[in-house]
Amino acid sequence: MKKNAVFILFERFEELEAIAPLDILRRAGVNVLTASATGKLCVCGRSSIQVNADLLLDELSDTPPDALVIPGGPGVFDISADERIKDLILKCQKNGSLICAICAAPTLLLEAGAMGNAKVATSHFSVKDKFGDIWTDSPVVRDGNIITSQGAGTAVEFGLAIAEALCGKNAAFDVANAICFNKFQPLC
Repeated sequence: MKKNAVFILFERFEELEAIAPLDILRRAGVNVLTASATGKLCVCGRSSIQVNADLLLDELSDTPPDALVIPGGPGVFDISADERIKDLILKCQKNGSLICAICAAPTLLLEAGAMGNAKVATSHFSVKDKFGDIWTDSPVVRDGNIITSQGAGTAVEFGLAIAEALCGKNAAFDVANAICFNKFQPLC
């Protein structure tokens, strides 16, 4: 059975942090949907690249996806009070879904209370102080059902880590090989 993932898009999201992992997951055979938190389907990223989401956040199914993916970017701070996103994070946590966040987006997991038992996490260095002793200077970290990553430069590794978690090592290696990403190392 194919796995499914939902990417949350918002104004001023970091395009590379959304598009690279999205592409990798689709190559791995994951059903991927993009959901706009803006109230409109066309979402403008931090570099003024416009992306058309598949649906609005309010149109998502009540069934949690196998993976929730949240890119970072300066818009993270604008959506930090969005209760719909907090509720979705907590619904995914309760369901045992994979919750993935990159750059500043791991702060949303903290604010939602989804990282209470986390032993290790990473994020963009500009927000590392929010994580205290659990922050580590690693490109990608998996702690249970949570995958965090540092930023745009780690977006491919982030996507491959999600693919590995959803589809297995072989699928992730196949995608890494196909895109000539020779330094991919599995997280487990």
